[in-house]
Amino acid sequence: MTKSEVIQMHNVGIVVESLDNAISFFEELGLILEGRAMVEGEWAGKVTGLGDQSVEIAMMATPDGHSRLEISRFLRPVTVADHRAAPVNSLGYLRLMFNVSNIDELVPRLQKKGAELVGEIVNYENIYRLCYIRGTEGILIGLAELLGNLTAKDILENS
Repeated sequence: MTKSEVIQMHNVGIVVESLDNAISFFEELGLILEGRAMVEGEWAGKVTGLGDQSVEIAMMATPDGHSRLEISRFLRPVTVADHRAAPVNSLGYLRLMFNVSNIDELVPRLQKKGAELVGEIVNYENIYRLCYIRGTEGILIGLAELLGNLTAKDILENS
């Protein structure tokens, strides 16, 4: 039998209270809404282990089409924990990180949508300009603007 291996990462999932607000925020960031749907029924509960569930989801893609964000709003069962205010060094979900083209233009635009800068926008060795923001519903998001002509792949291969 052939050994199974990962082909690609399909998506990262985030649970929110307001699907509309989250979609609006991530569209402002540059993600593209691929679609919305209800996920419910016996099969869904068997996958998640939650039993009888009703979840509204939105699938959003990065402009390059390689990464997706699945945003979920649980109608049933109700959410049981809230990790949105956890600092970056907490165990478990840490943050989402996006490469962006103009961090100085983007951050104020996201702040108009309710984002808060966590620290400062910093220059990392003239390779990246980086910052963390708390986006819609307090979701921790990293933004990285690549400086110069290097690609992210070049940086990883040379580190």
